[in-house]
Amino acid sequence: MKCIRCSTDNTLKDRTDNQGRCKSCQHPFAFEPTAMGKVKVTDPMFAKAIADLSANNTLFFTSKQFLYFLDKRFKKKGTIPTIGCLFLYLFLATMATFTAGSVLFEGTRSVLALFAPGILLSTVAGIILFKISSSTKSDPKLRQSSARILQIIGGIVLAVGIIAGIVGNSFFLFFISVLLGIGMLYLGVRLRGHQTLKYQEFTVDPTQFQGWLDRWQQINGLASNLLPPTRESATPATVNPDITAYSFDRLVVCSSAAIAQILIANNFHFENNCAILSITGYPQGIFDTTMAMLRRNPELKVYAFHDCNPRGISLIHQIKTSPKWFQNSNVEIFDVGLLPRQVFLSKSIFIQRAADTIQTAKQMPSDVRSSLSDEEIAWLEAGNMVELESFTPQQLIHILNRGIAGSRELGSDDSSLIFIDSGYGNSYYVVESFG
Repeated sequence: MKCIRCSTDNTLKDRTDNQGRCKSCQHPFAFEPTAMGKVKVTDPMFAKAIADLSANNTLFFTSKQFLYFLDKRFKKKGTIPTIGCLFLYLFLATMATFTAGSVLFEGTRSVLALFAPGILLSTVAGIILFKISSSTKSDPKLRQSSARILQIIGGIVLAVGIIAGIVGNSFFLFFISVLLGIGMLYLGVRLRGHQTLKYQEFTVDPTQFQGWLDRWQQINGLASNLLPPTRESATPATVNPDITAYSFDRLVVCSSAAIAQILIANNFHFENNCAILSITGYPQGIFDTTMAMLRRNPELKVYAFHDCNPRGISLIHQIKTSPKWFQNSNVEIFDVGLLPRQVFLSKSIFIQRAADTIQTAKQMPSDVRSSLSDEEIAWLEAGNMVELESFTPQQLIHILNRGIAGSRELGSDDSSLIFIDSGYGNSYYVVESFG
């Protein structure tokens, strides 16, 4: 493992002899992968993840974003290319037939015995692929590719078994091949059809990850681009009267203080001439002053940016009906997302399942439910959800920039905006795609 300070490569013996320090510069290693369990991390890997997530230390991020990012890296490490997996299967199946199968055939003169090792290998491969494709700890793309490989192997078993059974006049070989091949084809098709909406679990335990992060910062100092937890301060901040005389063209309302903090820390408000607030009132110190400034602009456009969960999807309803926000106002509102229909279009979004959201989904206001399809409501009531913090800072900024750019083309032939007649005082627009 290379030292992140001097790039000297240290073997396990070097690290052991130097009490976990670099043999050259004596800098301590934060991690010892040989002492970890199934999930192993090295110092260079951790450092590269921080650099990649922060776009080479130019963007700020939260610890939860880092958890999602690192977890995705671990899931990708286990991915096997489809072509490579099929080549390995065909090679092993052929070798099993010409070695073990030939020996069995010499002793029994049975065509079934000749292909028995190949059938056994196909069965084992099918079980492994089924488990990978069904696992909630597998990456969605890995689950998809595993289900696709399961289908292809099923087709190979079916074709080869039928031909060999007919040519060799073996009913049992024909029957077993048809049964196994059709079974694998069916499972592959069924699994592929449900992968995009299947929830995931973290490969990295969140508590374990926090321990890693604490250890890293203890050895290497605080990560400069890691944001601290948001602080709920109700003390009003002093704002220059010259500034309060102005207003903003746009307002981004986030469903959580963490997302508002990410956007503010990365200067999204400066670059887009917009105010950024959370529905919880973050940042509390300037919330009332900012709202007073916003209400002075009759051309104000509001963008709702929220998690895909019942509370997040109800964000528009809260903005339109709360006197704290824009009750009885004709302000233009755009729902940038995240909505279930946008999740359905993706093959890589990290879907979670939270039992505490099931009851909340069933209690969503009728106006919110009427804006959703039956499929979306059923998905939410099953406890599914997606957090915006599962996206990197760069992705969030890109998604929000596209949503704002789309609203500027309102009235054109742009089909990315959908007009929603809400029924609770005014209408609003929904951005059809998410990034």
